[in-house]
Amino acid sequence: MKKIICKREYDTEVSTLIEKRTFGAFGDPDGYEESLYQTPKGYYFLYVNGGETSPYTKEDIKSVSAAKAEAWQNNK
Repeated sequence: MKKIICKREYDTEVSTLIEKRTFGAFGDPDGYEESLYQTPKGYYFLYVNGGETSPYTKEDIKSVSAAKAEAWQNNK
């Protein structure tokens, strides 16, 4: 997936996957995935996708700061 946010391109195809987390079972309407990526230029983003009653009802990309990316990684 590719998305432009504040004139920056975030693309899962060319970015490095740092960590992926899955919540719930496949097909669970409450289940969702969060994947932390880093772009070639060093920016971080979360790729999110989930079921119809999850926090992420559609596929999306959300930019995050380096501090928020680190906090996300430490929050297991």
